[in-house]
Amino acid sequence: MKRKMKFSATHLFRYFFIGILLLHLAACAVPLDKSATGQNDAATEDDLIESAVDLSGKTIGYCTPSLNAPYYQALLESIKETTEKNGMTFLSADGQDDINKQVAAVEDLITKGVDALLLNPKDPDALVGVTKLAKAANIPVFIIDSSIDPSAEYVTTIQSNNLANGELAGEWLAEKYGKEKMNIALLSGNAGNPVGRTRKQGLLQGITEGQLRSLGYINLNIKTQAYTNWSYAGGLKAMEDILVAHPDINVVIAEADVCVLGAIKAIAQAGKTDDILIVAGADGQKEAIKYIMDTDFYGCTAMNSPVQIGKNAVNYAVQYMNGKTDFPKVSFTPPLLITKENAAEYYNPNALF
Repeated sequence: MKRKMKFSATHLFRYFFIGILLLHLAACAVPLDKSATGQNDAATEDDLIESAVDLSGKTIGYCTPSLNAPYYQALLESIKETTEKNGMTFLSADGQDDINKQVAAVEDLITKGVDALLLNPKDPDALVGVTKLAKAANIPVFIIDSSIDPSAEYVTTIQSNNLANGELAGEWLAEKYGKEKMNIALLSGNAGNPVGRTRKQGLLQGITEGQLRSLGYINLNIKTQAYTNWSYAGGLKAMEDILVAHPDINVVIAEADVCVLGAIKAIAQAGKTDDILIVAGADGQKEAIKYIMDTDFYGCTAMNSPVQIGKNAVNYAVQYMNGKTDFPKVSFTPPLLITKENAAEYYNPNALF
């Protein structure tokens, strides 16, 4: 399979995509340290946060949409350890993958009088009301990992740069294939998810930008899209159906590693690991990094470090307690592409995620 990149004149469309990217990158980007990106492990002693306010009496509350995935577990652990290493009390609540339960869980944290509420919304609209309850109780809300409707009352959103990460992965794919035709299957999380939508946008923009730069034209052939519900089982079922309906698929792009890790079983069972290239727009999950290191069919993924997002969220909460108010509405961790060339740097078999 010939996948060499050739350069030609860049077309005007390039500047359209670059413009969009720059708008997203304009938000604050907090540097990732090696302990966060390279190891995906727990907070270290270096994570003590400067504070003029006595933190010993402060409480950080965190509500996760679920704990049914390693990412959510690693994010909770990062927040917990960073909170406790800075002398504060940590309270957590699990939405149990049910929006009504998450609303009730947040209400309970508000009732307990936390000093800052970190919220990872399952749904961008359904949690707006509880942010207003928190505001009325003088509790600052920090949205982490996912997104919420702009009408919500919150200080800032802390997440990875989903658009830029997707673009890096898409450009890598365009370079890999060159002029060769791609028959692409897209594996998404769930319909309407704003994070998944942004990752998908980044992937598609990256592919088209890469093709314009190297070929001078766009040949974007998405044969099908399937939803995985952000799960291994969902990815397996989606891929089984795709391979029956579209046996000519030679590329799978995914909004997250978890969307495609289950799909690998279906690809292997169909004997197509030599015929299909996998590219994920986000996460850097340890199983995905291992595949990238050891195989040729998992091409790349992009870093979405739950450890760094957890650290940043607690840091911002402490800054707020110290009087800081001028936060950007979105605070990104820097984009980072993981390929065979650098995968070993970021692989930790003992990590939660």
